[in-house]
Amino acid sequence: MPTTLADLTRLKPSGGKRSSKREQIVNVFLGQEGHLSADDLVDLIRREDQRISRATVYRTLQWMVDAGIARKVDFGEGRFRFEHSYRQPRHFHLICKTCHRSFEFLSSDIEALVEEVATARSFAASQSVVQIYGTCEECRTGRDSSSEAGQTDLLFARDALRIAIATERSGFEFYSRAARLTKDARGRKVFEDLALEEQEHMGKLEARYGELLERDPKLESHPTFLFFKGAANGLFAEGTERLLQGVNDQQALMIGIRCERGSHRFFKKYGERFEDSEGKQIFLEFADEEREHLDLLVREYRALVRRQGRARRPARRKARTTRSAR
Repeated sequence: MPTTLADLTRLKPSGGKRSSKREQIVNVFLGQEGHLSADDLVDLIRREDQRISRATVYRTLQWMVDAGIARKVDFGEGRFRFEHSYRQPRHFHLICKTCHRSFEFLSSDIEALVEEVATARSFAASQSVVQIYGTCEECRTGRDSSSEAGQTDLLFARDALRIAIATERSGFEFYSRAARLTKDARGRKVFEDLALEEQEHMGKLEARYGELLERDPKLESHPTFLFFKGAANGLFAEGTERLLQGVNDQQALMIGIRCERGSHRFFKKYGERFEDSEGKQIFLEFADEEREHLDLLVREYRALVRRQGRARRPARRKARTTRSAR
């Protein structure tokens, strides 16, 4: 997939030549937000250059779909629409049958289910389309509802930050509780340091969230775009519940390791899956941080096992000496 606009415009069809007309059409298309029909794009192109034919626009649109620059979607209107996929996360659509507007969302759970079904049937999936038809809130109630048209990238970044902040908050709660429960001084210090780091990073993420809202003060009023089952309460919430059941120092570290490993895999897996965007960057940055925490906990667990092993050996020797004296 091309990574820059310049890369896109330098592309040429297989066996064909570069075309200044095609480059012009690509530039106009990528400059639009939302979903365009072929005729919409023809009208936009004609405003700039009357010499470009309708057939050239149609051919270029199909070339962009084949090249992965554009996606073709069907909203049940009797014609296809197109949206650009350059620097955009993959997403699905809610489609109102009354006003014919579409509302975008992204769900890892739907993607995982599609992959599970395809794998179970040994099917090599190349594309998946999920469209949910119904009636939007505005058409049902007559109330104005916030529209996210043209806001996909900001909504994605907003929801990515929300998930990251929730994970940091749950991590802070987990490590704070683990520090209070841990008897080993060195292990307790590791948990205390991690709790402090989670708190500091949570503050940075909240500041970053505030900066995002400054770019669009109405951003918080838009519906959720990014759906991850179980992520809303933070990925360490289950680990905290496990601590409440009573654990020893080794078990506390193991629970922390499982939480960090799960968090790292979660953010890395979905960060790599997204198209290039601010939300992708947030996920991958967070994955790197969770990896560092995971490595630290694994080292500390191994060190604790060694310390406890050394402590047990003298105790066993003392016990054997006592029995011999008897």
